[in-house]
Amino acid sequence: MTAPRKRHFPFTAVNGHDGPAAARPTFRHTPARRSRIGDLWIVAVLFAIVLLLLLIFVLQNGQRAEVAFLGVHVALPIGVALLLAAVIGVLLVALPGTARIVQLRMRGRRSATPAAEPTGPGPAASPATGTAAHQGG
Repeated sequence: MTAPRKRHFPFTAVNGHDGPAAARPTFRHTPARRSRIGDLWIVAVLFAIVLLLLLIFVLQNGQRAEVAFLGVHVALPIGVALLLAAVIGVLLVALPGTARIVQLRMRGRRSATPAAEPTGPGPAASPATGTAAHQGG
């Protein structure tokens, strides 16, 4: 069996006196650290609020509008048409950003791997000048 843990309570003077009231432990509450689950919960709640606002927007803008794109003609509610336009706009912005992120990650991986030193035949570098030694012939 394990021994019970000793609990240490910080004591501070109450109202500036060290009398019997000061003998009571006062607890100092440390703020809770943020966690990934807590952050995920906040994001999920915000996402639900945004979805609710989008649903209200689509339901309030139910009038039909004729939409023509690349020869395709469709009659959609205005709310749905605007929502589709916004989603397509976000995707058009995200594509170049994603390509740049992939490019930077590939560059980072290349620079993180150590370069193999040449072991084959060839001109050796001169330590003094940093240039290849001339082999006369």
